[in-house]
Amino acid sequence: MRLEWGANCTHILNNVLELASASHSGYTISVMQLEENVRLAPFTTFHIGGSARFFVRVNSVEEARESFNFAKEKNLKVLVLGGGSNILIDDAGFDGLVIKIEIEGITLERGPQEETQDKILIVAGAGERWDALVERSVEEKLWGLENLSGIPGTVGGAVAGNIGAYGSALSQTLQWVEVFDRESGEVKKMGNDACAFGYRDSFFKHDAGEHVILHAAFALSAVGKPNLSYKDLLERFDDSSQNIESVREAVLEIRKGKFPDLTQEGTAGSFFKNPVLPLAQAEKLQKHYPTMPLFTLPESSGVKVPLAWLLDKALGLKGLAVGHARLFEKQPLVIVAGENCTAREVHELSLLVTEKVFDACGITLEPEVKIIF
Repeated sequence: MRLEWGANCTHILNNVLELASASHSGYTISVMQLEENVRLAPFTTFHIGGSARFFVRVNSVEEARESFNFAKEKNLKVLVLGGGSNILIDDAGFDGLVIKIEIEGITLERGPQEETQDKILIVAGAGERWDALVERSVEEKLWGLENLSGIPGTVGGAVAGNIGAYGSALSQTLQWVEVFDRESGEVKKMGNDACAFGYRDSFFKHDAGEHVILHAAFALSAVGKPNLSYKDLLERFDDSSQNIESVREAVLEIRKGKFPDLTQEGTAGSFFKNPVLPLAQAEKLQKHYPTMPLFTLPESSGVKVPLAWLLDKALGLKGLAVGHARLFEKQPLVIVAGENCTAREVHELSLLVTEKVFDACGITLEPEVKIIF
């Protein structure tokens, strides 16, 4: 048996080797790099949060299997972490095992199914940066992901959250995901339908971490045209003859003007989901706010109400703050964590916004960010 300790480890647990090699357990730690008391703030885009009792980086299926076996043997809670771009972790930290998925790599292949013969599959490890995947697809001139440029985080997190932006959603191109089944210890493939995608939602958000994403494949087209349905893009292009590189550049420029610089302040992007309401309820709200736009969604039969519009135009909440946390001045859907901000301040601000929106509009907001408290 071999146990490797990372540089961040504060001290060696005297009983880890004893527990891991116990004859009744039937497993050993042979490839994991296990660390203890690791600060999680540097692994999240909020740049806040306490320490993990145990922390391990996973680069293969075998390491994933051993990590979950270790957690089961020690009776530890498990938190699976990707790029940390959509999570708020308590200042007190996480009293369990944090498994950081770092499986990388991007490959291209022709889809074997009849319905994908005119498509190229681009397959990425769950730990690959999402925008690295988009950049590669644009370099290969494969259409389908370009409107999702610039979104932070990893491929695995993007799939779980069914990310979307500027008229596109990840679910529109996802072909399959490869997952690790914690219960059986097997690796399985799940097709698009099995992922149960909804607006910023998927099977994985309700799975209690039982299926861990390892790889994902997207069916992209070598022959395509820009999706300019979103207002910000439509205003920049007067026709659909733009090339894929110009669309990516435009999306990156738009995002830069709406989101804070992560090198200066922490954020997880849009903290709340835009409410999706039945048409009758949305139209009733629109009568109260006549200039409020409404939007249809590819992933839902409901109508999307633009929460940023409500927070700004109806409620005037831009810049609302609790301690060092505030609603971003350029985009009130975004909560920004300033210097010395705590997770508690971010959480309290989110609760305050939720209360104000409910009191004014009768809408219960749902966080897009995963809150670990």
